Amino acid sequence: MRDAEEAILRVWHDSAAPWSRAVREGRIASRRRVTDAAVLAAIHARAPRSVIDLGCGEGWLSRALAGQGIDVLGVDMVPALVDAASTAGAGRYRVMDYAAVAAGGLGERADLVVCNFSLLGDASVDALLRGMPALLAPGGALVIQTLHPWSAGGEAPYRDGWREGSWAGCGEGFGAAAPWYFRTLAGWQRSFRLAGLALCEVAEPLDPETGRPASILFTLQVPG
Repeated sequence: MRDAEEAILRVWHDSAAPWSRAVREGRIASRRRVTDAAVLAAIHARAPRSVIDLGCGEGWLSRALAGQGIDVLGVDMVPALVDAASTAGAGRYRVMDYAAVAAGGLGERADLVVCNFSLLGDASVDALLRGMPALLAPGGALVIQTLHPWSAGGEAPYRDGWREGSWAGCGEGFGAAAPWYFRTLAGWQRSFRLAGLALCEVAEPLDPETGRPASILFTLQVPG
């Protein structure tokens, strides 16, 4: 649905400042307890020398990796977020939307591409996944961390479709939340298959306080 995809862009443009504060002030409990460390562990398991951080936001992950000697390019569609990332220091950053990335506009390859809670759309995400082979160096990997379908499904029917978003747990200063496209586990697998990506590993990091999955992590490669 084009209107929903456009709403995602509009809301994130409006929410750059409060989101940057929420991340940098450690307001989001699941990130503090589980998911930040989980995505770093998944990346380090591949020992990449170069990383493209797609949907880098205010740049915390790019900075962490660059600080460990990894060549990192952070990419985001929101200029204010890229400005915040660039101002904070380590890493290279570019403003580019997913359609341009999927069309080959980035012009770079890396040992690893990471999408950390940054795949929110429907058609836009499928197009980006189809363009992933052009971003990966030979033998490279894609790491995706996203909401766990079981934990994030709520009371709605368990099927792929658009859902209303929420800023709950992110602190103050936010306006309307962006919609997001819910994918079942089968839905994610279908998207990967249609993009020609092979699923290598799945991780389900648990929140130590709730005992429930805080996220799901997929590691994928281009076959052959």
